[in-house]
Amino acid sequence: MIFITAKFRVLPEHADRFPEITAAFTSATRAEPGCLWFDWSRSLDDPNEYVLVEAFRDGEAGAAHVQSAHFKQAQQELPPYLAETPRIVNTTIDQDGWSELGEMAVPKR
Repeated sequence: MIFITAKFRVLPEHADRFPEITAAFTSATRAEPGCLWFDWSRSLDDPNEYVLVEAFRDGEAGAAHVQSAHFKQAQQELPPYLAETPRIVNTTIDQDGWSELGEMAVPKR
């Protein structure tokens, strides 16, 4: 799978509304057949930073994502709300979902 984590520093005046600002993009991406997940979180240390964790089935699905109309629209619409260019980690891993974190195993309840 293609595994991506990106950090978005949002202008302070738009930070509280960023989930609303990205809602259509998020919804459209999650509906892509090759999207495994597309999840936003807000930083606990910086209220103006959002972290996006996303995964796509394979390189073909990742390519379809960046070629989609909603991705191209986001490229135009999102930058005015950002304080800087997002930072990204993008890698391919031989996995198709989440693994358990064995070091913090929770007994069955």
